[in-house]
Amino acid sequence: MTEPGTVLITGPTRNLGRHAVLAMAARPRARRPDLLLVGRAGRDLTAVADEARARGARVHEIGCDLSRLADVRAAATTARDLLAEGAVRPLRALVANAGTMSADTRVASSDGYELTFAVNHLAHAQLIGDLLGSFTAPARVVLLGSNTYHANVWRRLLGVPEAKWADPVELARPATGAEAPGMVASGVAYSNAKLAILYYAHELQRRADAGVGVSVFEPGWMPGTALGRGAPAAVRAISRALGQVPGVSTPRRSGPLLAAMALDDTWAHLRDGAFVVKTRLTEVRPAAHDRDRERRLWEATAELLARARMPR
Repeated sequence: MTEPGTVLITGPTRNLGRHAVLAMAARPRARRPDLLLVGRAGRDLTAVADEARARGARVHEIGCDLSRLADVRAAATTARDLLAEGAVRPLRALVANAGTMSADTRVASSDGYELTFAVNHLAHAQLIGDLLGSFTAPARVVLLGSNTYHANVWRRLLGVPEAKWADPVELARPATGAEAPGMVASGVAYSNAKLAILYYAHELQRRADAGVGVSVFEPGWMPGTALGRGAPAAVRAISRALGQVPGVSTPRRSGPLLAAMALDDTWAHLRDGAFVVKTRLTEVRPAAHDRDRERRLWEATAELLARARMPR
């Protein structure tokens, strides 16, 4: 068994992230990692950190607003400093858990990018890129994916839109116009961001050191979580009701599965953006493998991240 070292996780304060953190903290001492919790500074971050410490984990809070790339760069610097000082054990896993689905695709991040794409993809690409040289092999990068990139029968019935891919620079551009684009556009933006994560995972594996394995975790459909908190009240009420249906995924059930992806020997072999739905290794659709799109996403992401550093 590999020494668990340190796990950095984004979005640790609520739902899936919180339950993953607590599952990792509750492990026996020999299998319990140190934790770097990257999320918005404040009461919620402090609360989950205290809960994890109460379970025996060594925890460091790193305040970060993922919609601000300057914050993300600062968080990476803090993490590197903690590693260099020996304040935590070697970095063995990074779990890119945080995500959002903006209800209005006209809303821009502080860097001027469409909010869903900015948080789900760009922020994590910045963080991972800044920390890629800080891992101690064997190490893992676990990204949060979703099957929403394609439309199956159930998604069509529920009106969940599939991805409509475009050049990443276009995906990063907020919508314009006086009238709000609506929930369909919001859903497409979310599905595009999740397809981007699959493309990014494949290209990241090609560029990462041999000792770093890249995988993608799909926690299952979890209606009623904070992900859609910008949705209309009626939609949120329906989601909460569906969340009570037996067999539907919940953060309490899926959080420990995400923790296992980061730590368990069962998943130590995963590479190349392997896609795991809860506990099942699953082949993605052919559309989710495209070398040209993957290469272009990598290039465009670098352009967008560099642009965010420029004075405005």
